[in-house]
Amino acid sequence: MKLKVIVHEAEEGGFWAEVPAIRGCATQGETFEELLGNLYEAVEGCLSVDLSSLETGEKDRVMEIAV
Repeated sequence: MKLKVIVHEAEEGGFWAEVPAIRGCATQGETFEELLGNLYEAVEGCLSVDLSSLETGEKDRVMEIAV
């Protein structure tokens, strides 16, 4: 899966970024390298779902796919 990310230079120094395809997914970093690491964590966190909170019926299936 490829996602477009918008990287901004922060006024106070460092960088911040947002992922338009995932509402509310944003992060920051003091350096560009730190920002990249934080982006991977932010996307993973935004896409993760707590399966224990989902209601499923008898005929429903829970699947995991790689994208």
